[in-house]
Amino acid sequence: MSKILIIGAGGVGSVTTHKCAQIPEIFSEIVLASRTKSKCDAIAQDVLKRSGISVTTASLDADDVQETIALIKKIEPDIVVNLALPYQDLPIMDACLATEVDYLDTANYEPKDVAKFEYKWQWAYQEKFKEKGIMALLGSGFDPGVTNVFCAWAQKHKFDEIHELDIIDCNAGSHGQHFATNFNPEINIREITQRGRFWDHGDWIETDPLSWSMNYNFPEGIGEKKCYLLYHEELESLVMNLKGLKRARFWMTFSEQYLTHLRVLENVGMTRIDPVEYQGNKIVPINFLKAVLPEPASLGPLTKGRTCIGCLMKGVKDGKSKTIFIYNICSHEAAYEEVGSQAISYTTGVPAMIGAMMMLQKKWHASGVWNMEQFDPDPFMEALNKHGLPWKVMDIE
Repeated sequence: MSKILIIGAGGVGSVTTHKCAQIPEIFSEIVLASRTKSKCDAIAQDVLKRSGISVTTASLDADDVQETIALIKKIEPDIVVNLALPYQDLPIMDACLATEVDYLDTANYEPKDVAKFEYKWQWAYQEKFKEKGIMALLGSGFDPGVTNVFCAWAQKHKFDEIHELDIIDCNAGSHGQHFATNFNPEINIREITQRGRFWDHGDWIETDPLSWSMNYNFPEGIGEKKCYLLYHEELESLVMNLKGLKRARFWMTFSEQYLTHLRVLENVGMTRIDPVEYQGNKIVPINFLKAVLPEPASLGPLTKGRTCIGCLMKGVKDGKSKTIFIYNICSHEAAYEEVGSQAISYTTGVPAMIGAMMMLQKKWHASGVWNMEQFDPDPFMEALNKHGLPWKVMDIE
């Protein structure tokens, strides 16, 4: 019987709240907080309608450490699940330190003024969290998150050493819009337009944005899709924690229509993250762009098709080389029917709930700051099958 404070009322926050409400024997009390309380109230109403579970809501500016401390002290949660913006990771971690409450997030911290994806800021909290006897679990979404656990499971059960890792993220769904992002537009576009980076024999190799691509034939009828190399934060911890790793890359699929719109927006300066002067006011172009694009949560009823996210791994077992692909396929329509969100939010919100469950049940618990692959993958993998994200393993000849 535990109380959870969820911060963030976007698509992922909605899914996590719904999934926690499905397990009242673990999440006995749920509090949902956001800068816009009306969004929390709408999610709470939907949860009550679908599951009969009441969710308490609160207004919170997560940039304000003292305000977050005050809310945590008022409600006394057993865990804080941060599903707000990545810029707010450190303020929320500071509030958890001050109140000695466990912390979980789904994306690493990044500063507002530069698109830089690194764990160093959060890893720097290691000793502080240890001294307080509390835990921070970083990146408990899908990628990062489930992909890290896939790797840990493969390292435990399938390989003596994993030599090559390709994390491949395919959204084979369609929402029918000219241009829209499936999660926060600002975060999504910053991620895609940054320089690519991958690990190769001990060095980080940089590439121009979206300059490397490959075709991959996805299973279960999804078929061949073009994938582009990006940098993604889970690579940073995986290259430290997988034994024998020589190369690690991350790939994501995009339609030509999406990329054409993105190039135009980038060329005319609409993806800039630095302020510009407009009619006597300072505005950040990407913030304005976010305001005029479709709200990701609105795409739920429009999105059809499936996602496929998995880890392609090559290595050795008992002296013999082998290759496997561990993956999940998630239906946009099924996710919307269950919790009112499309599969992009679902595949991140479910692992956030499972990570919190692992911590509350003490199946995963240790003082300090941790990445997903540093714990026993078996209970998490079992929970994925039970709570809506079943996985499969393909042996590839």
